[in-house]
Amino acid sequence: MAIQRKPVVLVCADRKMAGVHPFHMAGEKYIKAVVEGAGAIPLILPALAHSQDVIDLLDQVDGFLLTGGYANIEPHHYGGPAAPSEEIIDPARDSATLPLIPELVKRKIPLLGICRGFQEINVAFGGSIHYRVHQVEGMADHREDGELTLDQQYAVAHPVTTTEAGRLRGIVGQTSIMVNSLHGQGIDRLGEGLLPEATADDGLIEAVSVKDAEAFTMAVQWHPEWKLQQHPQYLSLFEAFGNACRERAKSR
Repeated sequence: MAIQRKPVVLVCADRKMAGVHPFHMAGEKYIKAVVEGAGAIPLILPALAHSQDVIDLLDQVDGFLLTGGYANIEPHHYGGPAAPSEEIIDPARDSATLPLIPELVKRKIPLLGICRGFQEINVAFGGSIHYRVHQVEGMADHREDGELTLDQQYAVAHPVTTTEAGRLRGIVGQTSIMVNSLHGQGIDRLGEGLLPEATADDGLIEAVSVKDAEAFTMAVQWHPEWKLQQHPQYLSLFEAFGNACRERAKSR
């Protein structure tokens, strides 16, 4: 009897300086979530402007994870003013991920976006970003308190309401779930062809899917990779992603 291999998931890298040298790296929490939650093998994809050879590599993998990150998308990608000089940016990641997102959807590759990855999907489909959510009238402050411990920062902070008959509601099986909140930016204008999957009480969209995507394509503003075994709704999201990756692995 043939043994089904585990699916392979590309995990996007950030470009960061370590000492005087640039490194391409991905957070361990995302890598472990791919292994423990999705049941897949993670491979880190460097944040390089991708050649056609790299694009063609997509046909050899079974899923793609767009991780969170400390750097924000440069505003010129969505028509915003230049970022302040003190802003943390990652132009290499912007150049690597934004052009790949429509290609992933086109090639029917399961895609999961988290926090920055959620915002990247919105921008890739022509949407825009609130540069500082807490400065927008009527919006809550969604940022974490850097003085707290990590466990306190990643503790559930507020509910989101899942969209009726939406894909996310079908995954988590609930009309409302509690999520953590560690972001200063958020969706302003929703990208073309994206569907809201969950919203916070202040109206901020916190999850989206791609309307016409033939494969699993979901993104959330919160961090479901954090201790996902302790949070059934977080785990269910990674399990759904992993199941989609396994279906793709069987079909190719």
